Amino acid sequence: MDSIIIEETDFQKARNKIREAKKQNKEIVFTSTDDELARKVIEKENISILLINQVGRKDKLKQRDSGFNQVLAKLAKKKNVAIGINLDEILSANEEEKARIIARIRQNVKLCNKNKLKMKFLSNEARSPHDLKALGLVLGMPTWMTKEINVIKI
Repeated sequence: MDSIIIEETDFQKARNKIREAKKQNKEIVFTSTDDELARKVIEKENISILLINQVGRKDKLKQRDSGFNQVLAKLAKKKNVAIGINLDEILSANEEEKARIIARIRQNVKLCNKNKLKMKFLSNEARSPHDLKALGLVLGMPTWMTKEINVIKI
C-alpha cells in the first residue's frame, strides 16, 4: 500500500487532506509540531501512523518532551494507530542532539510497550531489516515489536 505524509498546523486542513488520501486508498501518516492537534486528529480521524518528530523540542528541567504521553497512547491503542520513528532525524543530527532524540524515542518505546502499540520506522532510504531489528532492540523494543519492523519509505 502506498503511503502519504500529511503535515499540518490547522485541523480543518488536515481533515480535508486525510479524507482526500482516504479516497485514493493510501496509508496515512500524520505529523505535526502541535501535540494538541495530533491528539485531536487521532481522536476524530482515521490515520494509520502518527509520526512524532523529535527535532526542535525543548526538554523541561526534570522531564523530556517526547511529544507522546499515556493519553495519546491509550487513544492510539483504541484507534489502532501505530507510532512512527523518523530514522532520518536520528541520522542527520549532531552527536549531542542525537543523544536527546534517542532518549526521547526510548521513552516513547516504553509507553508503546506498556500499551501494546506497534512502532514503525520511516525513512527516505531503504534499510536492512536486520539493522532495524538491532536498532529496535537497542532502543528498548521487546522482541514482539521487533519481529514485524520494516521501513516505510517517505
